[in-house]
Amino acid sequence: MSFLKNIFGSSENQNESNSKMDWEPLNHISQLDEIISLSNEKAVAIFKHSTRCSISRMALKQFENEFDFPEKVTPYFLDLIAFREISNEIASRFGVQHQSPQLILIKNGKAVYNVSHSDIDSAALKAKV
Repeated sequence: MSFLKNIFGSSENQNESNSKMDWEPLNHISQLDEIISLSNEKAVAIFKHSTRCSISRMALKQFENEFDFPEKVTPYFLDLIAFREISNEIASRFGVQHQSPQLILIKNGKAVYNVSHSDIDSAALKAKV
């Protein structure tokens, strides 16, 4: 069983374990206004993560391991199981269809890049910033 735990991680809340990322937790709808404002100065990435999904967990771990440009983008982490209403508001406000896992890049108040599942790639995000 520990073999599967090592591959897929545990089902415990993941904002998750020993991340090297300096995630900003996204847990209030009002933060979306802050994100829009901040995105006029510096790009913002929102990672929408399902804590119940092994695919989401694998995408998160890979992204965290590859992310190496914190000076260019502020990363926000959304636990969409706990905060589904925020995910719904993101879809409405930024005109992106809900996915999980999902990575959305916000620049100048607009979603300019949006990928999900195996398309989540730190290098591709870096090229869009």
